[in-house]
Amino acid sequence: MNNLLTDTQKEIVTMAAKFAAKEIAPIVEADEKNSYFRRELFYKLGEAGLLGITADPEWGGTGLGTLEYSLLLEELAYYSGGYAVSVSVTNLPQSIIDKFGIREQKEKYIPDIVSGKKIGAFALTEPSSGSDATGIKMKAEKKDGFYILNGVKQFITNGEFADIFIVIARTNTEHRSKGTSAFIVEKNTPGLRGGKLEKKMGMRVSPTQEMIFENVKVPEKNLLAQEGMGIQIPFTALDSGRLSIASIANGISRAALDRAHKYSKEREQFGKPIFDFQGVSFLLADMATELEASRSLMRTAAMLKDAGHPFTLQASMAKLHATEACMRITTDAVQILGGYGYMEDYIVERYMREAKMLQIVEGTSQIQRLVISKNLN
Repeated sequence: MNNLLTDTQKEIVTMAAKFAAKEIAPIVEADEKNSYFRRELFYKLGEAGLLGITADPEWGGTGLGTLEYSLLLEELAYYSGGYAVSVSVTNLPQSIIDKFGIREQKEKYIPDIVSGKKIGAFALTEPSSGSDATGIKMKAEKKDGFYILNGVKQFITNGEFADIFIVIARTNTEHRSKGTSAFIVEKNTPGLRGGKLEKKMGMRVSPTQEMIFENVKVPEKNLLAQEGMGIQIPFTALDSGRLSIASIANGISRAALDRAHKYSKEREQFGKPIFDFQGVSFLLADMATELEASRSLMRTAAMLKDAGHPFTLQASMAKLHATEACMRITTDAVQILGGYGYMEDYIVERYMREAKMLQIVEGTSQIQRLVISKNLN
């Protein structure tokens, strides 16, 4: 499929692959075991021009599209699903501010994210609301030129490592779907602090943390768009986020397939490589087919978005298929490696643990099926 890419797109794939092989591959296993997040990677990504692919050149970006950005994420995820997730989440404030922010907000925040000087986070989920984004309880009360935020956000990727948060809070208790608004909140704002740092099955290099807001004063000028648009903003972001997760799933699937294929050629049983047995080679054939289908769905959705067409349906299809396929592909990779597949030294067990998370974030597989069914003509 890469033969169909433009020269610019091929260049991004090459740059991202070289960066990840040099900067991520040597340290990812140790970082995963120690749940260690390397902040400096974002500076290096910024210096390499890999954090501003979709950002306007006015703010330091390259002004390319979603397809180019998805190629970056797939290459990063080939080496580390966790770091790829953190990159995708730091891009969310950038893209949200670019779409909904005023010029002053864009000028202040986007260049620092593009350069890697600052990391972004998206604070939507709460202890009592996940898939139901209309159930937000965090309050934002307007007073003397500020909004006062009180509440708790849960499972926030990048957590207190982030410098810029997009926070969804309730400004009107009488309207469920139109009663929330979005705010830009800076890390050092008094009253904002990190809570519990989650211990996860996988993606351990990517911090996931509770964030606590106690009388956090946010200037009126940090309101995004208008009051009551708090649901529209995350729904827009979720469509794009689903393409990011699909891209990450494809990168992990490709890594698992490559390792399983290589092992099947080297491992001998009964006097010949196990690849020569149909039980293994046909399994690899199914894995490769699923990956190719997932990449096609993702790229179709990305092209629809870049062309300005509706892509909600295709984004959910891409996310659903890619993450479900990733779970199957990584599980089958473990099976092909047999006992070795279950051991940490052979890495494929990490791929399987990473795959599970992707079926949950940015809307579970069940939510994707709901979105798809509602958008069928």
